[in-house]
Amino acid sequence: MNLLNRLIEQAKNPNGIIGSIMLRIMNSAHTSMNRWALEKIKIRESAVMLDVGCGGGKTIQLLSKRNTSGKISGIDYSEQAVKDSIRANKQDVEKGKVNILQASVTDIPFPDHTFDIVTAFQTHYFWIDLENGVKEIFRVLNRNGHFLIIAETYKINYHMKSYKTKDELEQLFKNAGFNSVKFYEINNTKWLCVKGHKAA
Repeated sequence: MNLLNRLIEQAKNPNGIIGSIMLRIMNSAHTSMNRWALEKIKIRESAVMLDVGCGGGKTIQLLSKRNTSGKISGIDYSEQAVKDSIRANKQDVEKGKVNILQASVTDIPFPDHTFDIVTAFQTHYFWIDLENGVKEIFRVLNRNGHFLIIAETYKINYHMKSYKTKDELEQLFKNAGFNSVKFYEINNTKWLCVKGHKAA
């Protein structure tokens, strides 16, 4: 396996020391994009939120700052990411405000209609089964809830064979049950935010 493939594998499923370093790099690199995307939703006080593919935990920190009295959960496929995310959010985890679990997006360990907002930052292009992942997110999302996919467009184009265009992404969301889909772009379409709304 060449170096590029090893790095991609670490981005998909970080493990060990190299995985921890990769998670720190991703935390730092994605912060401004994550802040931009979070401006696209109104986070009500005491909202219950889920971050899918929580990585090193930086997005959970941002969600916690924006949602001071709510509850935030994070899931990640990688055991290393879960450890690093718990460490990065130690105080909120100890207070019970944040809960981080090892889990797959296609089998989210929460009941139907649990979350007001679900986010997926720089992760959906690694999901093995995108269609069922989006359906599973729809299942755990409350009525009148929102789901955000946020990614750099070049990563979508590099990693994905399908669901690269707005039409394909809109169809993906609509097929899962979302009643409306909005797109936001910035920096000459360098960043993309897709917001799905589940009907009340």
